[in-house]
Amino acid sequence: MPSNSTPELRLKSTSHPVLYEVNARVFLNELSQQAGKKITLDIIPDSVLDEWSQLGFDAVWLMGAWTTGKLGIEIARSHEVLRPVYRRALPDYTDEDVAGSPYAVNAYTVARSLGGARALQEFRKKLAQRGIGLVLDFVANHTARDHAWVSGHPEYYINGNEGDEKEKPDLYFRTQTKKGEKVLAFGRDPYFPGWTDTAQLNPRHPEARSAMIDTLFRIAKTCDGVRCDMAMLLLNDVFRNTWGERSQPEQAAAPDSEFWADAIQTVKNTFPDFLFIAEAYWNLEWPLQQLGFNYTYDKTLYDRLLREGASSVNDHLKAEMAFQLRSVRFVENHDEERAAHVLPSEAWHYAAATVAATVPGMFLLHDGQMEGRKIKVPVQLKRRAVEEVSQPTKQFYTQLLSCLKSKVLRTGEWKLLTVRPAWHDNHSYHNVLAYSWLKGTEHRVIVVNYAPLNSQCYLDIGLNNMKGTVFEFRDLMSPAVFSRDRTGLQHKGMYFDLPGYGLHFFEVKVAR
Repeated sequence: MPSNSTPELRLKSTSHPVLYEVNARVFLNELSQQAGKKITLDIIPDSVLDEWSQLGFDAVWLMGAWTTGKLGIEIARSHEVLRPVYRRALPDYTDEDVAGSPYAVNAYTVARSLGGARALQEFRKKLAQRGIGLVLDFVANHTARDHAWVSGHPEYYINGNEGDEKEKPDLYFRTQTKKGEKVLAFGRDPYFPGWTDTAQLNPRHPEARSAMIDTLFRIAKTCDGVRCDMAMLLLNDVFRNTWGERSQPEQAAAPDSEFWADAIQTVKNTFPDFLFIAEAYWNLEWPLQQLGFNYTYDKTLYDRLLREGASSVNDHLKAEMAFQLRSVRFVENHDEERAAHVLPSEAWHYAAATVAATVPGMFLLHDGQMEGRKIKVPVQLKRRAVEEVSQPTKQFYTQLLSCLKSKVLRTGEWKLLTVRPAWHDNHSYHNVLAYSWLKGTEHRVIVVNYAPLNSQCYLDIGLNNMKGTVFEFRDLMSPAVFSRDRTGLQHKGMYFDLPGYGLHFFEVKVAR
C-alpha cells in the first residue's frame, strides 16, 4: 500500500516518461466481470494500481472517460460501415456492447458508468499516491451532435447553407436548435467524409474559442495532462484550408492568434506543470511543439518501424534533439492495429518496441500490448474478445520496462553511435541501429539489427566518460555478458554478428 504522504509525480523528474493508455470502458468492464460486481474508478483494486507503479508507468491516459450522448450511441449502433468492424473484433457482440465513440463528447463530465466525478477524483488521488499522473482526452475539433452548445450556441459551429445537408449528406446535417433549424457541418479531417456523430466547432469564432478554453481549463482541474485529439486540425492554416469562408464568423473578427497558443498559455498560467500531448500528423508536429505542446505523436517513426528499414529509422533519429525530446514514440495505440498482429514475428515486434521505448521522448504503451493481444478494439465497444496472453511477450515488456527505470534512461544524455562495416563489401551494417545513454559513469548501449537477416558490424562504443582497461557488457534483456579491452574497442570498435531482429540492451561497467 502507498504511504499517506503524496510523492511528487514522476513526470516531473524525467525527460523520458512512460505513458500507459487504458480504454476506460473496456478496462472497468473486465474488472467488473472478474470481481462479480460493478467496479468504478474509485474502487479499482490496489493490486492493479500497485502493478502499474511497479512497472514504472509515469502517467496513465484514461481514454474514453467522458460522457457520450444517446444520439452518439444510436448512430454507433446503426452505422452500416461500423457493424462489420464490431463483428470482426467481437463476433458475439450485441448492441449492449456498443457504447458510442468516446470522441463524440456530449459533456466533459465523467460517465456515470465509470463512477462520475467523485470516482475520477479518487482514482487520481490513488495514482498520485504512487507518483503516477493522470491524462484525459480533450477533443477541440468537434463535439457530439447532442452537446448542449449545438442547441444553445449553433454559432459556435461551422454553419452550412440551406440544402447542404441534401447535396452533401456526408458533410452536413440539419438540426433543431433554440435559434431555429440550422444546417451544421459534421466534424471531420479534410481528407475524409465527416464523422456523422459529431458537429464541427469553429475555433475562429471568438465566443466559441473562449468557451472551448474555459472547458479545457475545467478539465485541467481534474487531471495532470490532456491528450488532444487531432490537434493539427485547429491550426489556422489547416482550418482555413478545410473550411474556407465558412470559418469566418458572421458578426465578429476571427482572432489572429493560434487557438493552441491561447489555450495552452491560459492553462499553464495557473497549472504550469500541466502536460499537453498532441495527436498530430502531416509533418505538423514541430509547429505544434512551438505553440506549447509538451509532446506530439511521432507517427513518422511508427510508419518507418512498420514499413521501412533501419536506414530510414536511423535518418529519422538524426532530427534535432529539441524535437525528439518532445516526441511520443509508439508501436500501437487505439487508432492503429495491434503490433502483435501487423508485425510478422515476435522478434520484429520486440525490436520495434525496443527502439520506440529507448529513443528520446515519451514512450506510449497501449493496454493489451504487453500481453500480445492481436485484435484491435473499435473505440465504440466496451467489451473485447478474450485472447490468450503471450507469456514471452509479457516477459519481454516486463524486462524492457524494468530497464527504463534506471536514472540514466530517465535523465541521461542520448546519442547515436557510429556503425561501421565488418568487412569490405558487407553492407549489412546498414541494418544496425545503435545508440547510447550516458549519465556520469552510468552507461547503456542499445544495439538492434532491424532486418530479418543476420547482420555484422563494428560499433564505436565511446568510452570517454569511463576509466579502466577492461569493460563488461552485461545484456539486461538476456543472460549474455561480454568482456572487452579498451585498446581493442578504441582501435576497431566492438564486433557484432546479430541474427534477424536480434538486439542487445547493455549495461556497461568497468571490470578493471
